[in-house]
Formats: sequence, C-alpha cells, structure tokens
Amino acid sequence: MSKVILYSTGCPSCNVLKKKLTAKGIQFEENTDQELMRSMNFVRVPVLDVDGKQMDFAAANNWINEQENVQ
Repeated sequence: MSKVILYSTGCPSCNVLKKKLTAKGIQFEENTDQELMRSMNFVRVPVLDVDGKQMDFAAANNWINEQENVQ
C-alpha cells in the first residue's frame, strides 16, 4: 500500500481531493502544518505526496481517478 499525504490548508481544492480520496477508500494522512509546507517550498496547495512523489491539484486529481476503489 502506498503512503499518501495530503498537504492541505482546508481550501476548496484541498477539500475536493480529501473527498475524492475518502470516496475511493484511499487511506491518507492530512498535514496542515503551514510552516512545514513553506519549508518544503510549496507555493500553493493542495499537494498530494504518494510515496515521495509530489503532485499538484491537477496531477493528484488524475492519480486519484486512476485508482481502483479500495472499499
């Protein structure tokens, strides 16, 4: 199973990814530490990290859509 981290501030786009991950049954950790995100040089959120690969909203949305339902 992949390690999935959603870096989020609770913005509308963040919530879209959160809902899609939940609907697909994909286990993920949500990280809302904005200082950490700044230290990682994130300029916008959400960022989805899957096994160390970081994706912006569009790439994350595509990745989630490609996943089979786990439920």
